Amino acid sequence: MPAKDDALFKISKFEQHDGLVGATLEIDKDCDVFTGHFPGQPVVPGACMLQIVKEVQEIALGTPLRLKKAEYLKFITMINPENTPSVEMDITYKVVSEGHIRVTAKLTNGAVVYFKFQGTFIPE
Repeated sequence: MPAKDDALFKISKFEQHDGLVGATLEIDKDCDVFTGHFPGQPVVPGACMLQIVKEVQEIALGTPLRLKKAEYLKFITMINPENTPSVEMDITYKVVSEGHIRVTAKLTNGAVVYFKFQGTFIPE
């Protein structure tokens, strides 16, 4: 899936079945976000990690989403795109009452876990 010119990441691998999503994300170390976060020592911002979960889930469902509730956010390890040019995203999701989508997600690279999330999205 192609990335926009200014995109933080592009998806190089995407699999989905039975409420599970697996994706390989290539992080663009030259993205403008790293000019301010932080010059000379780039780190993927935590807010961007959450946004990545949202965007990958939107692709899986084929619809725009809005975060309703973040019940658990854990930023475990920083992602430096110069040292870690790609990460894996694993998502489990279930559509529950009133169209709410319960999501559990994590960003990893091998045994290293960068981010964990549990929460609810709703269609926009």
